[in-house]
Amino acid sequence: MNLNRRTVLLGMAAASPLATAGRLWAAPFGGSRLLVVFLRGAYDATNIIIPTGSDFYYASRPTLAIPRPDSTNPHAALPLDAAWALHPALRDTILPLYQKGEVAFIPFAGTDDLTRSHFETQDTIELGQDIKGSRNYRSGFMGRLAQRLNGASPISFTPQLPLTFQGAGAIPNVAINAVGKPAITAHQAQLISNMYAGHPLASAVDEGFHVRDDVYHAITDKLTQASRGAASPKGFELSARRIGQLMRDRFSLGFVDVGGWDTHVNQGGATGYLADRIGELGRGLAGFSEEIGSEWHNTVVVVISEFGRTFRENGDRGTDHGHGSIYWVLGGGIKGGRLAGEQIPVDQKHLFQNRDYPVLTDYRALFGGLFTRMYGLKQTDLQAIFPAARPTDLNLV
Repeated sequence: MNLNRRTVLLGMAAASPLATAGRLWAAPFGGSRLLVVFLRGAYDATNIIIPTGSDFYYASRPTLAIPRPDSTNPHAALPLDAAWALHPALRDTILPLYQKGEVAFIPFAGTDDLTRSHFETQDTIELGQDIKGSRNYRSGFMGRLAQRLNGASPISFTPQLPLTFQGAGAIPNVAINAVGKPAITAHQAQLISNMYAGHPLASAVDEGFHVRDDVYHAITDKLTQASRGAASPKGFELSARRIGQLMRDRFSLGFVDVGGWDTHVNQGGATGYLADRIGELGRGLAGFSEEIGSEWHNTVVVVISEFGRTFRENGDRGTDHGHGSIYWVLGGGIKGGRLAGEQIPVDQKHLFQNRDYPVLTDYRALFGGLFTRMYGLKQTDLQAIFPAARPTDLNLV
């Protein structure tokens, strides 16, 4: 085997992202935990947190609209307050958390990016920079947050490190759905450790392999128990439970993305494609809250998407790229059970460009307010994380 230290370090970074020389991730963090769930593809928030008090909603969606609350109709929306209701696919998962005050929804939320491009707007959110300036793709907002949290232990549950964690040094990432043997075998790991014996990086290399093995076993053991040795199950539901286990025991700052939300055609209403996707998401989030155990009271989960979708359905019984969305904030210690943030009537007059929800709560302002409450960050820190943005305290934590 022809190995040198540079080759080994590059190989470890690619094959075992959790093995990071120069920075250790073994110590658990005793403070608040944050998980950001990014729904890539722009989910149709209007059919999930439904403006059932709006006649305009029902006129705009003749085939997609969810029926108004009706206890005798299993496909009817589930009332949240006099004006808003929840998709029936979330009856057994998110609704009970909302009723316990552990979920808040923030309507009319989003960015000042008007491109309606998935990639452009996803980048805008992950970078967290002033849209009027030039983009620095080596500096994401969660990376800047990690740099300011003493003792935090970040991780991205993604195959590659996302933009949002760029600029924070060696952040581990792991594809939470991937199950298989580690790319570096135990024998190879021992050879590498022996090669570093006596070197200043020896302890970091050994610790990197130790953390990799811990996470690998946490993932594969959980899957084996759940599936009785069957092939790896897919879907966010089981992934979220594994994420909950890892964040309970080791990590305090996490990011995960969930795809499949671009519903231009045959979106469905109370049943169908979107209903199935949102049901899976709900089960995953509920499972996460159960798996993380007592740490649920120290945890905040924020569910975001790059933008909303058109308020009116299109000719293909779907919805197109829009603007404003509805974000979720969950946690055992939040002040939920409500719709938070600035709100306006849901009617044609208040649509943005006569097609979309407007953005009344900027995503940077929302996160900034949460960071102030969760971590006690000062204004100088918040400006470093979100330049040119002001935090909005929605009294969620």
